[in-house]
This record gives sequence, C-alpha cells and structure tokens, in this order.
Amino acid sequence: MTLTIWVDDWQMQCCGESFAPGDVVSWTLLEADPEDYADLVGSERAAEIDFCEEHHGQEEGHAPTSVEVVSIVEVHCRYRVPPGATSKVNYPVPGTTVLVPVEKADGWAKAGPDLRFAGYLVTARRVTDLPEGAAAHGQ
Repeated sequence: MTLTIWVDDWQMQCCGESFAPGDVVSWTLLEADPEDYADLVGSERAAEIDFCEEHHGQEEGHAPTSVEVVSIVEVHCRYRVPPGATSKVNYPVPGTTVLVPVEKADGWAKAGPDLRFAGYLVTARRVTDLPEGAAAHGQ
C-alpha cells in the first residue's frame, strides 16, 4: 500500500534533507486535510493526499514514521492576491498547477515562467522493519 505525502517547499528549504526514489526517510506525518491543498493541486488530486510532512512543532503522539520513497512530483503554480482581498497576501491560483516528475528533491526546484514552486507530492511505502544497521534519512 502506498501513501501520498505533501512536503512543503519551505519545510525542505529550512531544514529538510534531500531525498530520491528508493531512499528510506523518517518523517513526522500529520493527517492532511484535502481542502488545504485543493487550490494547489486541484480537488481530485488533493483528495489523494494522506499526510503532510512536518519538521516543526512536533506534537506528542506523532512519532517519526519510516517510509521508502517511491516517486516524487514537484508542484508549481501561479500565486496572486485574490480580487477584492484587503491584504497583500498571495494565494495559489486554482487551475494553474504544473506537476513535474523528478528523480530528486532538495527544496530548491526551478519554477517555470509566472509559476512558483510550492512543494512535493511524494508517493511512499511504510517501512516496518529496517535491516540492522540501516540508517534512515531525514528528520
């Protein structure tokens, strides 16, 4: 069984370690709310996200989980201040998402014209037993 995990760009840029398909990582996984990702990846794709990876504010009861990375997709989209907004905060523009399959994630993806890198959709498998002496990557 595979899981789909959202990894924020800023989480990786702040204190994440690079990872690639085949790597075993140890991440704190929090249940994802599909509504949080609908504008980024569309409602259908957002409904597939099981967890988000969290480096900060690790709460009790959320022990790190070891997973093997199966595939990585960069998520890029346009951002703008919504019409009629009273603040200058940029939000994802629905329908502008570009998904780019990649062989490595380091947090510093190059976005295309008028797009901004938002994060990664990672497909992974839970690892129940690590071979003795195997080191897990990540935090």
